[in-house]
Amino acid sequence: MTLPARLSVLDRSLLRAGGDGPEALRASVRFAQRAEALGYHRFWVAEHHGVPGVAGSAPTVLAAALAASTSTIRIGTGGVMLPNHQPLVVAEQFGVLESLFPGRIDMGLGRSVGFTSGVRRALGRDKSAAEAFPEQIAELLGYFTGPSASGVRANPSAGLPVSPFVLATGAGADTAADLGLPLVIPGAREAAIERYRARFRPSRWSPEPYVVVAATVAVADTTTAARRLLVSEAWSTAYSQTHGVFPPLVDPDEVLGIDMTAREQELFERALKEQIFGTAPEVASALEKLTHRAGADELMITTSGYDRDALLDSYERLADLI
Repeated sequence: MTLPARLSVLDRSLLRAGGDGPEALRASVRFAQRAEALGYHRFWVAEHHGVPGVAGSAPTVLAAALAASTSTIRIGTGGVMLPNHQPLVVAEQFGVLESLFPGRIDMGLGRSVGFTSGVRRALGRDKSAAEAFPEQIAELLGYFTGPSASGVRANPSAGLPVSPFVLATGAGADTAADLGLPLVIPGAREAAIERYRARFRPSRWSPEPYVVVAATVAVADTTTAARRLLVSEAWSTAYSQTHGVFPPLVDPDEVLGIDMTAREQELFERALKEQIFGTAPEVASALEKLTHRAGADELMITTSGYDRDALLDSYERLADLI
């Protein structure tokens, strides 16, 4: 079996029905500690604003708590949505993180802006802000090598060896290649990955292309049990696509009892179809195929679930495959 030696985690601090944000964030801390014990390479957290079902809104703040609660696993962001922020401020935040937890901090960066017009107004951004992503990354990275063209320094960032990544497909993948940065990409986007590798320019950040493939994966005793672990998030995804709101995760039994509309059912099944789930041998085979298709150097698992015990069991079974 050929799988990448590195296996990592992206957690979004999703809420469960009846729970709240503080509970979800504390669960993320415990999750990071467990991932470290299981031998996962990285543990990243995401940035979502104004989403009812997501508590992860301030990834650099949460990353500090996670790094302080662990000792060896790399901690990072998947990602900071750079168009929402000034590069100077982001550089300062990661400079502080790298100073406090040297050699363990990853700076994952994305190009998305707020999901709704109301959130974008609150952030003081519009959709066009994403168009400046390449220039923003270049400015941000510059603060780690010295002052800006205008003489502004990001303290304490200059000279620190923070590890940048770009979360992207399409044009964002081209930006990663042009700047010589590792790429994090959802699934086996073969055309984008091939273009990234062909276009890649070696840099001080990475001497060669490096591809992290993100995937939702569930492992259990049976295929049915593994699928059940995924239905809560699949329903929240389908609901968000039909109602414009991503809600907290609900119990799988409740999901399976919902009288869905034809459109909801279609989106629900589509969300599940795009995931990898099954017994350990079934998942190992699927991941081997994914790794081969994408030429993945690393896999980043993005699975969330209502049943946190079952979720952790899945991550433990998955770690045993490497």
